[in-house]
Amino acid sequence: MKKEVIGKCPVCGKPMEVTKLSCKYCDTHIEGHFTLCKFCKLSDEQKYFIEVFIKNRGNIKEIEKELSISYPTVRNKLEDVIEALGYSPEYTSRVNKKEVLEKLSSGEINSQEALKLLKNQ
Repeated sequence: MKKEVIGKCPVCGKPMEVTKLSCKYCDTHIEGHFTLCKFCKLSDEQKYFIEVFIKNRGNIKEIEKELSISYPTVRNKLEDVIEALGYSPEYTSRVNKKEVLEKLSSGEINSQEALKLLKNQ
């Protein structure tokens, strides 16, 4: 079973820190204060979403299909990951009508999803 470093403290939710690194082959040990990568801060669900996103090369239709979720849910999950990585989300709940129509035209979303997005303005 693969063991991964956890990025957040299970007690208080604050970022974890690595204080010791060891080589199991030559028995070298290095102690100090090391930060974890940004991806360690993601939940397992967010990591899985990113894996699916990359595997599907960001193709929203394929992500929707694989995860059995709608376009707005894919967008929300992506925004959650962006925020968890420490970036400010640029997507707002206010939908750009032109963007929705372009996505509808390209087949990225269906008419029901477009209507849902336009109604949620």
